[in-house]
Amino acid sequence: MPRKVRIIPRLDIKGQHLIKGINLEGLRKVGDPLVFAQKYYQDGADELLFMDAVASLYGKNNLFDTIKRATQNIFIPITLGGGIRNAGDVETALLAGAEKVAINTAAIKNPDLINQLATRFGSQCIVISIEAKKIKNNLWECFIENGREHTYKDPIEWSKEAESRGAGEILLTSVDHEGMKNGYDITLTQEISEYRIIPVIASGGMGTNDHLLSLIKNTEVTGASMAHILHWAENNIQNIKKELASNKIKVRNC
Repeated sequence: MPRKVRIIPRLDIKGQHLIKGINLEGLRKVGDPLVFAQKYYQDGADELLFMDAVASLYGKNNLFDTIKRATQNIFIPITLGGGIRNAGDVETALLAGAEKVAINTAAIKNPDLINQLATRFGSQCIVISIEAKKIKNNLWECFIENGREHTYKDPIEWSKEAESRGAGEILLTSVDHEGMKNGYDITLTQEISEYRIIPVIASGGMGTNDHLLSLIKNTEVTGASMAHILHWAENNIQNIKKELASNKIKVRNC
């Protein structure tokens, strides 16, 4: 039986603006994130991913109020990421209406945090965000602070450790592919998703439906995130799901 793949629009936000860049840099304003989020919900998105693009600069997430307003009219799971540092941040995010939180920097700096949060809130709401860059053939490195700081951690090994510590999901972003519209990093995604029991979401690189089909056929992901092609209306969720369904890939109906 083919697995069902979730379609998850990604909304990177700076202040009050939805933004988009390339390789997590060169950020351009796109519009009101709540307007876009509502459209994606109505178009049939399975989940939404809200990321505070400047949280690393200020050491905190500034989207709690945005999430609270979004969940007044949006009734699908929302993951909130960026600047989530401790249990207090997780509690605030969940009270605002998020179903899950995505954590990168704080988890890498203090891996025990994963155990603590999974024990307190449940693994189902703890997503480990991995921002990876290729440093040589078949060798990648995890980065933090929105893709700016080295960690010298191998993302494949880190995904194993995160899972063993209680993470419930992996959000894998290829910084090299992000915003390039040249397809997902199939090799890295396959390496991480093949041996993980927990779900893996791939992010970074979708430019065509064929890119998504290649991701699904060649990896074990259960979720795919995309931004650019949706923000600039180069594609839409209903078209994406129809293409998947025509290729016998299970999707939730729009």
